[in-house]
Order: sequence, then C-alpha cells, then structure tokens
Amino acid sequence: MNRLNHVAFIMDGNGRWGIKKAKGRNYGHIKGVETVKEIVKSSIKQKIPIVTFYVFSSENWRRPQKEINFLFKLIKNYFSNEIENINKQGIKINILGELNKLPLDIKHILKKTIFLTKKNKKIIVNLAINYGAKIEILNAFKKTKKLNIKNLEKNLYTKNMPNPDILVRTGGHKRLSNFMLWQLAYSELFFLNKLWPDFNSEDLKKVVIKFKKSKRNFGAI
Repeated sequence: MNRLNHVAFIMDGNGRWGIKKAKGRNYGHIKGVETVKEIVKSSIKQKIPIVTFYVFSSENWRRPQKEINFLFKLIKNYFSNEIENINKQGIKINILGELNKLPLDIKHILKKTIFLTKKNKKIIVNLAINYGAKIEILNAFKKTKKLNIKNLEKNLYTKNMPNPDILVRTGGHKRLSNFMLWQLAYSELFFLNKLWPDFNSEDLKKVVIKFKKSKRNFGAI
C-alpha cells in the first residue's frame, strides 16, 4: 500500500459555482473557503501530513480588480478571525509564492500567521498565493550555484518537503495551470468534474483509497 505524505489541490470552480447558484462569483469564493476548512479537518483525521491549496496564481492578477480585492479581503478576514481555531487544531501555515509582491496588509497578516503557527505539528497547510511554477523554477535556477537536481530543489518553495503524492483538480478541466510543475512530475493526478464548493471529505477519502491501491513505478517495472 502506498504511503501518503502530501496532497495538492487546484480548487477550480468557485466562481462558476456561485453563478450557478445565482448568487455571484464572490459567493462561490466564500463557499470555497468552507470547503478548504472541511478538507483540512478530513486530512487531519486521515493523518495526511501535508496539504497544499492553489489559492491565487500569478496569472490571477488578470481578473477584474473588484474580484481580486474581494479575494484578498476574504484571506485577511479569515486569518484575522480564525487564528485561534487554527492553532487549536495544530495547523502550521506556510505560504508558497511571491509574498513580498502582495498588498501590505495581506503580507502582514500572512507573515503573522506563519509566525504564530510555526510550532504546530498536526498538519502543514501550504497556501500557494501569488504563485506561479515557472517563476518558482526560474528563481530557483538563479539561486543555485552548483546546478544539479538536488541543489535546485533546495531553492524551491517546497524545500525540505516531500513532493505531492496526489494532485486533485476540481472543476472539470484537465490541466496544471502553472501549478507545482516540478513537484508534480510523479504525482497521481485526479481530475474531477465537481466544482470546488461541492468537493467534500468523502470525495477525498475515495481519492486516497484509489491512490493507495495504485501501482507506482517511478520509471521502473
């Protein structure tokens, strides 16, 4: 049976879900946060050590400014209101992405959250915010003096972490969207037609069961 160390999620479909419910894209983003909370709790129960969520890509800056502002407000309010609950659950928060290019208030609340949760050991929750895999790899190349795979990996955002065993993408699209291109080289990919707010703990359990039964060769026979 395969050991499970790390699950990554592309949370596609929040906006479409909100429109489908005739309540607008922002309502879908609110419900998407509730799904994240459910999946983190389920991951703790299933003893998954690391989960990574693709929150805001480097390409998402192309969205309408009003929606971007709402997303950042959602992030800020969540960590302002939930930090005590996050600590109670033993969740350690990491940010993957170009943190310094975010608005000052968002950068401040994220850095504060990282500091306040750094000793927690129940689960690591990586949030990919202002993240793009091509930029990550390019920056890692620039920082690597003696170039080889091992040294380059030390300069990725995920240094000292195992690569994802599983990628789950909701929303019906079968693409990686510039997410963890290096780290996903040997991951098991699960593309689901469900929109992110409809994804739940039972769906995660089914994915994990399929993963544990799969044969992983990593190039061997």
